[in-house]
Amino acid sequence: MTMYGLTVRWSLADAGPDVAQELRKFVRDRSLERFTGMEGLRFKTWRMVEGEWFEGTYVWESAAARDAFAEADRPAQAAVPGSPGTRIIGSPPVLHEAFEVVGVAEGGAGFASGPGPGSPGAPGSPGSPGSPTPAS
Repeated sequence: MTMYGLTVRWSLADAGPDVAQELRKFVRDRSLERFTGMEGLRFKTWRMVEGEWFEGTYVWESAAARDAFAEADRPAQAAVPGSPGTRIIGSPPVLHEAFEVVGVAEGGAGFASGPGPGSPGAPGSPGSPGSPTPAS
């Protein structure tokens, strides 16, 4: 099995105070659907350290699929307002990095897909089923 990756990272250092929640909402409401089932894409993750950075990490079945996506998507990401990530954050990505995936191990808990714990309505988020309730 071959896998080829691409990381696209934005700095959040100068982004507004609500950008993290806006990014979570965008991923949950629009981006998950766009990338689910995308031809040639094995998987995509969205990662964030609030106030520091936000990134999309893509893993493709071939270098050609990765490179075609990067070539088509990069101009939109670089322009402001550009891609949705660039519009929400207010600046273009600071990093585009292609890489080889050497291996992936699936743990005993298996892979999961969907919004992360910081997204409204996601498991473990305030107000979602199974999440802790604030103490009175």
